Amino acid sequence: MRVRTRLTIGAVGALTLAGLLTGCGDAGSSGTDAPEQGASGAGCAPVAGDRLVVLTDDKKLQNTDNVIPAVNARAANPQLLAALDKVSAALDTPKLIALNKAVDVERKSPKAAAEEFASANGLTAGVAKGPGGELVVGAANITENQTLAELYSIVLTAAGYEVKVQTIGNRELYEPALEKGEIQVVPEYAATMAEFLNTKANGPNATPVSSPDLDKTVTALKAAGDKAGIVFGAPSTAQDQNAFAVTSAFADKYGLKTLSDLAAKCSGKATVLAGPPECPQRPKCQAGLVEVYDFKAGSFSSLDAGGPQTKNALKTGQASVGLVFSSDGALATS
Repeated sequence: MRVRTRLTIGAVGALTLAGLLTGCGDAGSSGTDAPEQGASGAGCAPVAGDRLVVLTDDKKLQNTDNVIPAVNARAANPQLLAALDKVSAALDTPKLIALNKAVDVERKSPKAAAEEFASANGLTAGVAKGPGGELVVGAANITENQTLAELYSIVLTAAGYEVKVQTIGNRELYEPALEKGEIQVVPEYAATMAEFLNTKANGPNATPVSSPDLDKTVTALKAAGDKAGIVFGAPSTAQDQNAFAVTSAFADKYGLKTLSDLAAKCSGKATVLAGPPECPQRPKCQAGLVEVYDFKAGSFSSLDAGGPQTKNALKTGQASVGLVFSSDGALATS
């Protein structure tokens, strides 16, 4: 199972891709000893089930971490950007979930999954030829990002480039390489990259520039990119960000579709929230659920950040609701 990240669990911009990808606490930690944060009422006891569903973030707690291509400014040209934008146009969150399922569950290679997706979605049809030459597409050390890099490689090859995909590591390693032109292209996430560039330029306590509004986030991202020598293509509608999941059996029993439903019907002592150890204090985790939705769980189970411990706790009826990531292959419906 791949490891995952979302900067928005913690202080915006202060955490790198690598730090969160390794999880947000000690593996195997568990328990329900967190304070109840004022929970009252019966709440909603966990309901075991094999299928997980994400509750809609109807009040926009999370920021817009849409997949977006990042390009070294010296390498950018209209044909290159148009090729990458074909990937963005074809990609949405359900398709990204399916790609992740193909790699993480069905054990296909990122390259094989990307080739199947490109063929099924006609990504190479009508791609205009660019000036050609050699390109390196960088990737973070997570399978999702590697699959996206392979998709970029496919369309850029169709545009006449000689492309190499290189897995580099965390954002602190690949972003400077992108600025310098040591790599030319990398798949990015809008809000996370906006805050990374923001804090790199303005310090760790810089005022956040990303928001739940995608247009505002991308505007801020492109402004920061201009200063760093990075150009961004069109954002996809596909998002990989914090989300809160329940079993479909739990959602059906309590009549839940949104986080507002969860707050209205399940605040109370029987409700168990699962997530990484720092979740109770984080503005995009339990603290945010309290502030934005007035959701008060009866107890907190300290597990992992969207990983196997949290998902297993949901499926086995040990947790009512848990932090996951919105593009996790475990969320695939078929």
